[in-house]
Amino acid sequence: MPNNISLLHLPASSPELNPMEPVWQYLRQNTLANRVFRAYQQIVDACCDAWTFFSNDTDLVTSVSSRDWAQVKI
Repeated sequence: MPNNISLLHLPASSPELNPMEPVWQYLRQNTLANRVFRAYQQIVDACCDAWTFFSNDTDLVTSVSSRDWAQVKI
């Protein structure tokens, strides 16, 4: 471990610090909202389509997953 890096242990329940939480929030609000599924496979397909849409847009990924307090400055 380099001397200039400090590890911080996150609290057990801290969704605001989990980088996936804003991603799931975005997907729920924008691509998976207000839908009714009749079968499990429809849910899986909708989630896969939403994830593909999200992951193919690098600007969207950056905007949703970046944090002001977690910036690396060189």
